[in-house]
Amino acid sequence: MTAINGRHQSQVTSHESLLIKGGRVVDPGTATDRVADVLIENGVVAAVGGGIASGAHHVLDARGCIVAPGLIDPHVHLRDPGSTHKEDIASGTAAAARGGFATIACMANTVPSIDHPAIVEYVRSIASKVGACRVAPIGAITRGLAGEELAPIGSLAAAGAVAISDDGAAVASAGLLRRAMVYASMYGLPVMEHCEDRSLSDGGVMHEGQWSAILGLHGIPSVSEETVLARDLLLAESAGAHLHVLHVSTAGSARLIREAKRRGVRVTAEVTPHHLVLTDEAVQGFDTNCKMNPPLRSAEDVRALRDALADGTIDAIATDHAPHAVEEKMVEFDRAPFGVIGLETAVGVAVTFLVHLGILGIGDLIRAMSTAPASILGLPGGRLALGSPGDVTVLDLDRTWTVDPSTFASKSRNTPFAGWNLTGKAVATIVGGEVKFSELPEPVSEVGGPGSEQAMVTRAQSR
Repeated sequence: MTAINGRHQSQVTSHESLLIKGGRVVDPGTATDRVADVLIENGVVAAVGGGIASGAHHVLDARGCIVAPGLIDPHVHLRDPGSTHKEDIASGTAAAARGGFATIACMANTVPSIDHPAIVEYVRSIASKVGACRVAPIGAITRGLAGEELAPIGSLAAAGAVAISDDGAAVASAGLLRRAMVYASMYGLPVMEHCEDRSLSDGGVMHEGQWSAILGLHGIPSVSEETVLARDLLLAESAGAHLHVLHVSTAGSARLIREAKRRGVRVTAEVTPHHLVLTDEAVQGFDTNCKMNPPLRSAEDVRALRDALADGTIDAIATDHAPHAVEEKMVEFDRAPFGVIGLETAVGVAVTFLVHLGILGIGDLIRAMSTAPASILGLPGGRLALGSPGDVTVLDLDRTWTVDPSTFASKSRNTPFAGWNLTGKAVATIVGGEVKFSELPEPVSEVGGPGSEQAMVTRAQSR
C-alpha cells in the first residue's frame, strides 16, 4: 500500500518496528484509557504500556494526542470500477488515510456493480497495490443492483466481500430480500439496506417540511425511510439475520431501531456526520453540496439522531463518502446528483460538534468510528489488543483548521463543510505498522538521540 503523507515522508514499513510514544491511548475494545506507548512489530500490536524502551524502533511523538485503534468507515463509494473521473481506489484511500481511516468498506454500486467474485477480486487487487489504507469490498444483494435476481452471495463471500448491499436503492421485493438475508446469514455477512420507498420519495430532492415548502422544492417525507425500515426489521427478525441500516436520518427510524433492539432483533445502524450536524435549512442557498439521499432532515431529527448515537441505538458513524465531479454538481438543485464526500472532514466535524459539545465522550466517538464498525463487518481491527493489526489513528483534539476542498486528496470537492472552522483532526494514520499519513514529527531511530530531540522540539512548537 502506498503512503500519503502530510508534512513528512515516512520510511516505516510493516517489517520494521514503530513505537508511538506518550499519547493518551483510548481503546474501548480493551477498556483502555491512559497515557501509554504503543509498540507495533511485524505489522501487529506487540505491546501497550508505559516506558517502552526505544531500542532501534522508529518513533512517533504522540504526546498531547489521542492514540486510538485505526478508524474504520463502513460506508464509502470509491467509484472504481466505472466512474474513476469522480474517484478511484488510489485517490479514495488517500483521502481516507488523510482523514484518519485505516480501513474503509466500499459499496457495490460501481459500473459494473460488485455482483461477481471477479469484481471483488479486482477491488482487492488494486487496493493492495495502490491503496493507502485497507479496503473491504461490499458485494451486491442483486445482480446489477436491479432488485430482480440474487447475486451469488456465497461466491462473493468466498472472494472476500464483508457484507452485501444494493445501496442507492432498497430491495423492493420482500421475498427476495428475505432470501438474501437467509443466504447472507449462512456466510456470516450483514445485509446493509438503504431504506427508501421510492413511491413515497416520488422524485423529491430534499426533506419534506417547512423548508421544502418555502423553497418550492419537491420533498422526500420521513415515512419514505421509515416504512421500508419497519419492513426490513420484521424480515430480519423472521430470518434471524444481521440487518445493518445505512445512513439513518429520521427520529422515527431511530425509534424503530431502538424498539427492535429491545425485542432482540439483530440490527445495527449507522449515521453520517452531516446528518448529525446539518438540517434542511442548509438547503436555502440551493447549494447542491447540501443535496444527499437521505436528505438533510429537521432540527428535531438531528437531536433524535444525536441521542440515539449517544445511547447506543445507533452503533456507528459512517461518512457515506459519495464523490461527484465538480461539473456534475454545478447545475440546478433539481438536476444535481445526490451525494457528498466526507472522508477528510468526518473527524473534524465529529470532534467539533459531538465531543467538544459534550454529546459524546472521546471513547464513545472512537467506539462509533472504530470498534463498532469492526464488529459490524467482522473485521480484525478496531482494538489495540496484543496481536491485533497494527492500525492506529492519532487524533489531536485541539488542532484548529479550516476546511479547504482544494487541498483534498479526493478527486472530488462536493463537501457541505467548505470554509468551516473545525477543532479536532487526525494527525497520523498507521496501517499495519506503516505510517500512511502524518502531521506529527518524522519517525526517528532512537528516543533521546539528536533526531528525536529535534522531533520533540518540532512537536512542541506545533501545539
